[in-house]
Amino acid sequence: MTTNGIKENGVKKTNNPYMPRYEDLLSRVSNFSIIESTLREGEQFANAFFDTAKKIEIAKALDDFGVEYIELTSPAASDQSRQDCSAICNLGLKAKILTHIRCHMDDARIAVETGVDGVDVVIGTSSYLREFSHGKDMDYITKQATEVINFVKSKGIEVRFSSEDSFRSDLVDLLSIYRTVDKLGVNRVGIADTVGCANPRQVYELVRTLRGVVSCDIECHFHNDTGCAIANAYAALEAGATHIDTSVLGIGERNGITSLGGLCARMYTANKDYIKTKYKLHMLRDLENLVADAVSVQVPFNNYITGYCAFTHKAGIHAKAILNNPSTYEILKPEDFGYVSIGHRLTGWNAVKNRVEQLGLTLTDDQVKKITAKIKELADIRPQSMEDVDNLLRDYHYAVTSGDLSQVESVLSTN
Repeated sequence: MTTNGIKENGVKKTNNPYMPRYEDLLSRVSNFSIIESTLREGEQFANAFFDTAKKIEIAKALDDFGVEYIELTSPAASDQSRQDCSAICNLGLKAKILTHIRCHMDDARIAVETGVDGVDVVIGTSSYLREFSHGKDMDYITKQATEVINFVKSKGIEVRFSSEDSFRSDLVDLLSIYRTVDKLGVNRVGIADTVGCANPRQVYELVRTLRGVVSCDIECHFHNDTGCAIANAYAALEAGATHIDTSVLGIGERNGITSLGGLCARMYTANKDYIKTKYKLHMLRDLENLVADAVSVQVPFNNYITGYCAFTHKAGIHAKAILNNPSTYEILKPEDFGYVSIGHRLTGWNAVKNRVEQLGLTLTDDQVKKITAKIKELADIRPQSMEDVDNLLRDYHYAVTSGDLSQVESVLSTN
């Protein structure tokens, strides 16, 4: 991030127009990694069933997009999960491959044999989980964690230790176990808002406190039950967290977790150049469509960046300002995410066809070419906004599907 280098009262000034004037010295907003969990957390989504071929396709797409880590379902879950884990490890991807296991030696022994680059160890620490899930006390948890961590470390791979249900756990218990595993040499400790109860202020305070206790990296996992997953991820990075868990479209248990696209949108406003350099943003739409198709859902109309309404403007005052300067009502630049303006005289039919598909319309190539000619004709008179183009495409699609040739001709002849 560009700064003027002046420090006042433990904070540094920033010249970024999208951010507050001051930024924490501990902030990792411009220096973080994504642990992409579509193939672990995402497998817990209600509609999800990924066969081996689909897992490999998604893993390759995530790797092409540029995520630093890909997290997989525990190989101890089933024999197929173990085989899939090994298969993805053998792809030679640039991203590091992690797997997520219970804090148990049986799981750890299976995990390290798959070829993963790291193991994410988790155990519940809240009173709820200690009483109603595994039934163990903190002394047992500490002893078990020590054994598993030392074993994984002996294999020369990364290890992360995470509490589960961190925000309903006793703070003294949390800091004690984190301090212990940090001294054992874990690569990361993890905070998990397992039930989605945390808010950004709580997140900031816990991460900031933890940052003063451990020297290792801090990973955060936020569920979205109460709509705070993206805001919580941002607050965590401001407080010094280094890694954020995401999934494509936010799919996961219940309402899912921080979405990959949503996090990219949020971080784009914090440091556009950093995000554009780090990830292939133009691939996001295809990546989301791939996963949406795999789990039989539609990309939501109001989805961050890729929803079909993301860059549409209906109010007259908005539309006028957008035509003069898009930045008046758009904080995200569509071109940076692979969107190409099609409301101009130089537009091509392939670009129009892509928009037709985004809107869920069905037109033949010949029909797309005809409506493209109409768009170019109208653009000779004045630039067409995306809303203008979308309305024209919908009108044309309705006319075509109705079979009324006079209506089709009416749309194509409208000025």
